[in-house]
Amino acid sequence: MKRTIFFILLIGLVGRTGAQDLTTTVEPVNPPRHKPKMMVIPFTKEGEDIRTVLEDDINKRVVLTKIKEAFDKRGYTTVDFFGRVKGLSVTQGLGMNQQQDYKTLIIQGSGADVYIEAEIYVQDSPTGNGVKVILTAYEISSGNSLANAVGESGKFYTDDYGKLAIKAVETSVDDFLGTLQSKFYDIMDNGASINITIGIDNSSDWLLSNEVGNDGYTLADMIELWMAENAYHGDYHLQGVTDLQMIFDDVHIPLNDEDGRPYNVQKFGLKMLSFFRDLGIKIERTRGSNTLVITIK
Repeated sequence: MKRTIFFILLIGLVGRTGAQDLTTTVEPVNPPRHKPKMMVIPFTKEGEDIRTVLEDDINKRVVLTKIKEAFDKRGYTTVDFFGRVKGLSVTQGLGMNQQQDYKTLIIQGSGADVYIEAEIYVQDSPTGNGVKVILTAYEISSGNSLANAVGESGKFYTDDYGKLAIKAVETSVDDFLGTLQSKFYDIMDNGASINITIGIDNSSDWLLSNEVGNDGYTLADMIELWMAENAYHGDYHLQGVTDLQMIFDDVHIPLNDEDGRPYNVQKFGLKMLSFFRDLGIKIERTRGSNTLVITIK
């Protein structure tokens, strides 16, 4: 009787051990995904110089730093805006006679994937002081908005605007970063969306219905065939085409090029320039944050 019991227990132990090994081998492993590198910049009105907007307001400088720290604590890599401004000031003398958009220069030269514009309001009153922060995240390659949030500290009898800033940011930062991260993953997988308008100059002899080459394709046909090959994953939408205009309202471009360098509307425009040059057609390019306008000369 004792031998029988021992034999049954031994079989049970072997069976349970085998089941545990099997479970371990099929456990799925999800590799970590890339978090966007971010830079926090101050909100500027039209005509304001981003380099000087914070010079006269130490409270806003403190708040901007606290927003950056909130992202750092959550494991995000952030670019120091103030460091970029100082670096740009060093090279400023190289182009003294040039009109320059310093905000664009700072953003494009930051190496970040996303920039976050922080609109900061320091609210002083006899019933208590407070800080209100409006955050808007933009994807750098396309300029598209990814997420936005409003945080308020509430009113307190204190002049420590750093602490008030932390309270304001903490009320909304987790939801803000959750939305931003989700949108960023979608861009990594599917590309950023831009708009492209191709039109004919008033003095041009071209029409989009003109035949190009020996295969009977029109210029509009050639453009669409090129777009199918060069849009990210071939993902684009042609809104409409006439003799004088062709509108693509949703063309996807990658986040990075083949060498891992940041990609943007300007680089896609350079590829289009090459395409038209190969056809012997002169064009003019105008670029917005997420818009490219091609004018055929």
